[in-house]
Amino acid sequence: MAFDRIQPTKLSDVIMQRIEAMIVDGTLEAGARLPSERDLSHQFSVSRPSLREAIQKLEARGLLERRQGGGTYVCDNMQQRVAEPLLDLLTQHPESQFDLLEFRHALEGISSYYAAMRGTPTDLERIEAAFAEIKREPGTELAAQAQALTEFNLRITEASHNVILLHLVRSMLPLLQQNILQNLQDLAHKPGIMQDLHEHRRHLVAAIKAGDSEQARETCHQLLAFIEHALLTSNREQSRIRRSLRRTQNG
Repeated sequence: MAFDRIQPTKLSDVIMQRIEAMIVDGTLEAGARLPSERDLSHQFSVSRPSLREAIQKLEARGLLERRQGGGTYVCDNMQQRVAEPLLDLLTQHPESQFDLLEFRHALEGISSYYAAMRGTPTDLERIEAAFAEIKREPGTELAAQAQALTEFNLRITEASHNVILLHLVRSMLPLLQQNILQNLQDLAHKPGIMQDLHEHRRHLVAAIKAGDSEQARETCHQLLAFIEHALLTSNREQSRIRRSLRRTQNG
């Protein structure tokens, strides 16, 4: 009986696989800078030549890049490919605001479902901390508010412990934050709207903390449906105002 020879695994391949796993599970985010070769070789307990060879292989595969001025970074090509064209579309076609809200039903609904199912105590603490950063008072700077809401949604996605969801959300962060900002610009002036939205999110956090997956998903859908309804109502009001102005001018 003939046996195939077992090929020894090169140390550089083992290092490469370890770094790949850290990219996949989100430990190393797109755009993140790797520690120096000295620090990284110490953390992995490997020689610097083996580490350097692994990094070169990852560069060749398009996962890492060396930048002018020093430093090795995780490539963020996915974020650039996904976000930039869609950001342009959102700017040129405001009606896509509702398309993205519909997409967020799927994305954030399933993230909330799995966050309630799988969230660790540390995850729940981070979600609560992000929720505490959201301001509901009128006059809050909208760009800062959009950033806080984006972080809140990202913490929920991280708690889902689904790496596909996590990478997809991270790749679309500029687009999602732009959508949140646009919604705030349309709605923040409405009396009581920020308080109502805050209450919806408070119920979402409570469902996730309680581990009630179905309720978390349903609460997320209710939140986004509330935003959609408020935007449609606001648009109708704006149309009535414009018609009234035209009649006044024509009269």
